[in-house]
Amino acid sequence: MEKALSWEIDDFSKGKNWIKSDNFSSGGCEWYAKVYPKGSCCSDHLSLFLYVVNPNSLRPGWKRRAICSFFLLNQSGQILFRSPEESKCRLFCAEVPSWGFPKALPLTKLGFLEKDKLTVQVYIKVVEVVHQGKSTENDIIDFHGFQISACQIFPVANTVFQDPHYVIDFKPENQWVQTKYMYLLGLVETLSKPPQSLSATELSNAQRDLTALKESGFKLDWLNSKLEEVSLEWKKAAHSSDGSSGIHQLEERVENVELSLSDVIVELDKVKLKSAAAQVSSFQFIDFLIKRFFLSCFSFSKS
Repeated sequence: MEKALSWEIDDFSKGKNWIKSDNFSSGGCEWYAKVYPKGSCCSDHLSLFLYVVNPNSLRPGWKRRAICSFFLLNQSGQILFRSPEESKCRLFCAEVPSWGFPKALPLTKLGFLEKDKLTVQVYIKVVEVVHQGKSTENDIIDFHGFQISACQIFPVANTVFQDPHYVIDFKPENQWVQTKYMYLLGLVETLSKPPQSLSATELSNAQRDLTALKESGFKLDWLNSKLEEVSLEWKKAAHSSDGSSGIHQLEERVENVELSLSDVIVELDKVKLKSAAAQVSSFQFIDFLIKRFFLSCFSFSKS
């Protein structure tokens, strides 16, 4: 990576909410850095970000992939902060025009700055530039090992970063906190998939996990809306499929041991009336369901 910016900030502690660098060029792209001395989402950490210049003026589908690194140094050249995962390639696009650290450095570790001066160094290696292309809202971004679509990154990041237990290298101090993050990111990853590719069980598990996360203190109204949207699309996809959809739903209920044998027969009659095009022999289908029913019950009792 080349040193793209060495920025000396004088009078760092003079009470400014944020401080912006001049624009600079690296890899044929224009950038600027921004520092929040008292934090962007919390008041006890310094925040540090790299931005693409004027992203709204760029063409639809633009994106940049770059390897980036930050250093914070005091007047004596002592390194106060060095960004982790320096070899990881970052995606910049319309949905994610910036990258950085909301909790880069605790203010308690910033300490007394000689001459009230802080130096910000930015290293960048641009590996891909797309000036115009397809929409990037569904491009996948790696967020602490979880694959999340670009349009979901900001709400996820804001939720995680505002959690008081979050740390920059994502190594929470206790197992429960780590489990919370895994559930949250796993849930977002699930809801980023096409609705028709999800099963009823996955949606049920998503609702369970969302409820547990809300009870643990996360504010997830945005994710609740996403789950409702995905569930509605899933139901539409199920109803718009061919006549076998009713049979498929019935099979799923049998697998979950939700029907008694008499219920199976009653439900079968209903499905046959609504799905004449299925062209399945009633005797064959009853025999099939009875076998599945007893097999499910046997498997359930063994577990």
